[in-house]
Amino acid sequence: MVAASRPAQAGFTLIELMIVITVIALMSALVVLAFPDPRGRLIDEAERFAARARTAHDLAIVEGRSTSIWVSPGGYGFDRREGGKWVPMGDKAMTVTSWGRDVRPVLDEARARIIFDSTGLASAPMRVQLRRGADAAAVVTIGADGRVTING
Repeated sequence: MVAASRPAQAGFTLIELMIVITVIALMSALVVLAFPDPRGRLIDEAERFAARARTAHDLAIVEGRSTSIWVSPGGYGFDRREGGKWVPMGDKAMTVTSWGRDVRPVLDEARARIIFDSTGLASAPMRVQLRRGADAAAVVTIGADGRVTING
């Protein structure tokens, strides 16, 4: 019996190895880029704040009394007008909330407040720019008409 003849070369060429290593490197880079930031996305923080601001706006209309949002470097909160004074809202979704990790708002004042009257109109427009390090900013704008928008 005669053995089948095999080519003298019985391995991979250098080009084939380089291609495999390049494909593995590209796939590894894609996997690393797909991991979410452990701090969360900045736009998610802006969307949470905007949703709560819309809720405060809607509560002012539904309850027929003024509500307010205050924003400070450490966080934000919501109050309602009761008995001639501002009282913190007791609803769980409307409690004082700290900004997310490494998120800092850019404000004109140390503590800004906007008030929604019983018709939903705001006392003044408010613009809250959220930043994290050198990342691009997410901006939440509350218009004088009470409309809340997000840019970023």
